[in-house]
Amino acid sequence: MHVRAQRMLVGVTTAVVLAAGSVATAGTSFAASAPAAETVTSAGSVAAAQVVNLGLTIAEAKNLQRGLKARWGYTGAIDGQLGPESWKANQRAFKAEYGYTGPIDGIVGPGTISAMQRGLKQLGYYTGAIDGIAGPATQAALKKYVNAHDW
Repeated sequence: MHVRAQRMLVGVTTAVVLAAGSVATAGTSFAASAPAAETVTSAGSVAAAQVVNLGLTIAEAKNLQRGLKARWGYTGAIDGQLGPESWKANQRAFKAEYGYTGPIDGIVGPGTISAMQRGLKQLGYYTGAIDGIAGPATQAALKKYVNAHDW
């Protein structure tokens, strides 16, 4: 399953990079219609403009945003879209409590995922490896955590 998740991530990343390259070389009318959320900064991280809900429903993501607003300085809309401001608040929490050492940039990369996995493991929601990959077990653990709280 681990290899399958990596292959899927690489495949999606490659498709997005190819699409971004097509947009960069296309005429201005085509480029203007391309969504900003499909920008990739590297093979391991998605650009800050990306919404990354990691399998959470809109209602679950709204619940998480309420928790982030109450405790971690989230000032954005409670809209169920975990974009860069939601992830910056998550990164502040991960830095304070779960060993995140990266920048507070809202980019969901391996460091952010590893810190989330450590937190979920410490809280008893995750039993897998701390590998920085948001695979099915990580997403299921996040879903359990969010559903166990009502912020």
